[in-house]
Amino acid sequence: MRIVVLKELEPGETRVPVTPQVVGRLTRLGAKVGVERGVGAAALLDDAEYASAGAELGGRAELLAGADVLLHVNPPPADVVEGLREGAITAGFLDPFFQPELVGRLAARNLSSIAMELVPRSTYAQKMDALSSQASLAGYAAVVVAAERSSQAFPMMSTPAGTIPPVRVLVIGAGVAGLQAIATAKRLGARVEAYDTRPVVKEQVQSLGAKFIEIDVGETGQTEQGYAKELTAEQLELQRKQMARICAHSDIVITTAQVFGRQAPTIITADMVAGMKPGSVIVDLAASTGGNVEGTVAGDEVLTAGGVRIVGQTNMPGQVSRDASQMYANNLYFLLEHAWSEDAGGVKLDTEDPVVGACLLTAAGEVRDERVKALVKGNR
Repeated sequence: MRIVVLKELEPGETRVPVTPQVVGRLTRLGAKVGVERGVGAAALLDDAEYASAGAELGGRAELLAGADVLLHVNPPPADVVEGLREGAITAGFLDPFFQPELVGRLAARNLSSIAMELVPRSTYAQKMDALSSQASLAGYAAVVVAAERSSQAFPMMSTPAGTIPPVRVLVIGAGVAGLQAIATAKRLGARVEAYDTRPVVKEQVQSLGAKFIEIDVGETGQTEQGYAKELTAEQLELQRKQMARICAHSDIVITTAQVFGRQAPTIITADMVAGMKPGSVIVDLAASTGGNVEGTVAGDEVLTAGGVRIVGQTNMPGQVSRDASQMYANNLYFLLEHAWSEDAGGVKLDTEDPVVGACLLTAAGEVRDERVKALVKGNR
């Protein structure tokens, strides 16, 4: 089976789906690996490393034409989808709830596609969970980016010239990204507060040394997959009113609240931003799905009239591209290893398998996920 990796063409993308280390593991598994020349340049991985690990270097068109499996970070562009032979497999992020046209085309071309967003959040599949691995690095990078943009030092400092108080950081959302943001901010010496609609995460927040903020918005909870349930309009308004006071005394706010498969909820309004001190920094990790902050511009930074900087970078894991690439490549490898069959001579897409069946989005000309299928039909 021939596994192919092409250069990512998404503007600003620095990650790659396969590193030289994972190339070696794939070849030992029995795969032939082809990579486009210059594939790892943005992550400072050169072609010689790939060749040394056993990869065949080639041009984009020739590699695509001979691919049995295409590994990618971002959803493949239209020309790549059209260039794959029928029956080929793609594996990577597909953003299926927001790209129904792409999903429909994958099915129409009889391509089997594995959506890494749909890997089940089970104990066994943790090593394949790319959403979590990338979210963890996003949480770390968000704090580093905020520190760079802030005019204040993070830790308390006692000097002959006076004492500098620790910066106050508020993290909204205590999922994978939020918990890593809390841990990173604490290591840098900040005073950290955190809020989440799920009371079940209170102990995790406190174990990292942060104060858990409790806001009574009525009944809340989480889905079977561990995601926060979407709040009603009334609950969101109640949450915002109590959150405004907390934001006003925070120097840095990091928002991570997302609802799986839906637009991100607006948690911080323009009035709340206006109530923050000049020089404050907000990093909105939900920018790519609409943003948690009113005024966020996806892929850009905004300085408000009141001197608050809103950072809307959409590829925060790309700030640490080498490590992000290695973790993502490992996620893909473990998934392929799980699905590998010696009898089939490569990847076997067993729809009855609890992992493969869950993340196999298109196969045999059909969209398998009912939620996404409804979106595809509605897009026609």
